[in-house]
Amino acid sequence: MRITLTAAGLLFLLYPVFRPWEDETTAAGAAAAMGSQAWVLSHLFAMIGFILVPIALLEIHRTAAITFWVGAGLTLPYYGAEDFALHEIATQPNLLELAESVRFNPFAVTTFAVGLVTMGVAAVMVALKLRTAPAIVFAAGFALFLPQFFTPPAFRIAHGVLMIVGCVWLAWDSARSQAKDPQLAAA
Repeated sequence: MRITLTAAGLLFLLYPVFRPWEDETTAAGAAAAMGSQAWVLSHLFAMIGFILVPIALLEIHRTAAITFWVGAGLTLPYYGAEDFALHEIATQPNLLELAESVRFNPFAVTTFAVGLVTMGVAAVMVALKLRTAPAIVFAAGFALFLPQFFTPPAFRIAHGVLMIVGCVWLAWDSARSQAKDPQLAAA
């Protein structure tokens, strides 16, 4: 669990750090950002993080793990489109219109938002069960995942720092607590 949640935290930090921060309101900026390999890798980091977190949560709070998996399942198709589809259309002359239609398709953006909120709910379930500072920081990171998309790059990178702190702190604190009391694992 320590390694899995720590790896997820690192991936959530690498996501905004490696993401290209070009001006995506211009065709040239959007093409530079979305057309780069850094775009693909950075978004892939987040997707793998979303897969790893519920694996670790199985040892902390099983209901939260299942809830998180549902949220990840709703979120990952959007991330896939954001990552792979936008990367492939980055050379198209009408990139801005295409990107907007991919990002703001009503079904896509709704499942994305519902998925992120569901993962936030799962993280809050962990915080309510454990009632520890690490669990609260972990929950704050996931509760802020959706709102951070509406902030400038520096705040999004700071959110990545919050994510690694929350994931790593929770991983090590939970493993230490479970070593003292093995009954804490199930829920």
